[in-house]
Amino acid sequence: MKERYGSIVDVHLILRREGRILLAKRINTGFGDGFFNLPSGHLEQGESVIEGVIREAREEIGVVVDPAALTFLHVMHHRGASGDARIGFFFEAERWEGEPANLEPEKCGGLVWADPDALPENTVTYPAAGIAQCQGGAPFSVDGWDR
Repeated sequence: MKERYGSIVDVHLILRREGRILLAKRINTGFGDGFFNLPSGHLEQGESVIEGVIREAREEIGVVVDPAALTFLHVMHHRGASGDARIGFFFEAERWEGEPANLEPEKCGGLVWADPDALPENTVTYPAAGIAQCQGGAPFSVDGWDR
């Protein structure tokens, strides 16, 4: 009997302000340190993707996003260079409560507002690919499966 497939589920938040998106610089995490990423994280047991992305926004950058303010943009089935697979849900918010701040200075070297069509070269490839798909309006993609 084949083993049932399992995957990590990630939630990513694109906060948009005046045409720019918020990115966080990873530090001390063991993955992608020195690179930019979206506010994001793994889905926790028992929560929906909506609950997860709202929780991550609150925990990482201190903003409160109303579920009605979220727009689903994209889902990606991603496979990393090491072969690990994950499913990422990308949501957008153009309104929220609070000013984004770095609430995890032990894991984040700072926040920047970036042009989504000209991301910093040191952006983690997985969210960069998701952002590109969102910018192009694609609701679904696979990434990294050709390795």
